[in-house]
Amino acid sequence: MNAMLDSMDTTEILDKGMLAKRLLKAPRDLVFKAWSSPEALNNWWGPDGFSNTTKFFDFKGGGGWRFTMHGPDGRDYENRVNYDEIVPGERLRYHHGGEAGVEPVNFKVQVDFMAQGQNTLLTMSLQFPSNKQRDYVIENYGAFEGLKQTLGRLVEYLAK
Repeated sequence: MNAMLDSMDTTEILDKGMLAKRLLKAPRDLVFKAWSSPEALNNWWGPDGFSNTTKFFDFKGGGGWRFTMHGPDGRDYENRVNYDEIVPGERLRYHHGGEAGVEPVNFKVQVDFMAQGQNTLLTMSLQFPSNKQRDYVIENYGAFEGLKQTLGRLVEYLAK
């Protein structure tokens, strides 16, 4: 990446949340496609060393994604994403967790895709019910570093 693109990349901890911005060297439609199919998500979702198995995927408002993240330490992490809103090519809103049988992590996410010429500015905002719950996922799951690594894997996936 050139210096201009690098300067757009930020990840920060906010009150009850986390925020990440990445200027991706790919058109918006391609970036959005990387979020809209289990085949694509299984190739990049999660921190370094993780892989995924999708059990259910219904990409629409009211739909969801049920998947297992396989950690490099051999541990499996059951996850559920429920899609609240999908505006193709522009925005995703979903909530994570909240059901029996998944990791005890509940938060809301908004992902915005903004065209910047041939590039895409991706903004991902995670909102937790409290700072205590935000801190729990940072301390117990490495979520802050994991967010950076996940978006780094997206960058690598899009480069292919």
